[in-house]
Amino acid sequence: MDAAETTRKLTRLIVLSIVAAILTIALKTTAWLVTGSVGLLSDAAESVVNLVAAVIAFGAIRWAAQPPDEEHAYGHEKADYLSAGIEGALIVVAAVTIAIAAIERLANPQPIEGAAVGLIVNGVATVINLAVATVLIRAGREHRSLTLEADGRHLMADVWTSVGVIAGVAAVALTGAEVIDPLIALVVAGNIVLTGAAMIRRSTGGLMDRALEPGELARIEVVLDEFSSRDVVRFHALRSRRAGRRAFVSVHVLVPGDWSVRAGHDLVERLEDRIREELGHASVFTHLEPLEDPRSFADAKLDR
Repeated sequence: MDAAETTRKLTRLIVLSIVAAILTIALKTTAWLVTGSVGLLSDAAESVVNLVAAVIAFGAIRWAAQPPDEEHAYGHEKADYLSAGIEGALIVVAAVTIAIAAIERLANPQPIEGAAVGLIVNGVATVINLAVATVLIRAGREHRSLTLEADGRHLMADVWTSVGVIAGVAAVALTGAEVIDPLIALVVAGNIVLTGAAMIRRSTGGLMDRALEPGELARIEVVLDEFSSRDVVRFHALRSRRAGRRAFVSVHVLVPGDWSVRAGHDLVERLEDRIREELGHASVFTHLEPLEDPRSFADAKLDR
């Protein structure tokens, strides 16, 4: 699947997320109006955040798909991290809002009305979110889209939130213990904060040019060992980072000084092709140096 087709697929999935968010907001708001449960109100509030986050994700995917230009020679894929960071921050804001409402309800407990109808309506919304979240997470991993995966994980957190809220409202209806409702809402708020913090951490790591995952780096090392065992060459100054779906890899290639330019060029072309095969959507940069020259070993660090 080429980049344009991948972008179209990711865009369709985000549109699905937007539609699901609008539908679940309507269902959960109805459940809250029927019952008056602060837990269900917190669930509806998180769905509003889901909608805002999905709209931001839509813009990020379109932006990240833009080709490199003079001002952004390495592409726009880091828009993925901006989107995930904003979504994580929105999740934390939603959690604070839920906690405030729950604390107020703890001070002033209120009975829950029409629990059965509210739980059924909220249950339908939860099933919708579960289905969409599963699709988004799977597609995000497949296409290395942090934006899509973050949106899916956000929805999955919403699913667990809803399960907890439904259990709390059911417990209140069965026992009459009104304090359970706001306590469940506080637990939900804490869970949402953890989800948002994890998303912000991943976003920050991407913006700070964190290296590729250990498994990916291990596959690169295997490729380098293949070439070292076949030719009289060495490698150093291996560096990597990821920007959204694209990986960036650079490495210095040390070859015998009496090699021709053509021989060295042919080698690094084969090397770059093999690394791209291992990583998929990757930009690979090589620097050719003579093996016998001491200066070739003086630039292994970032600052020579």
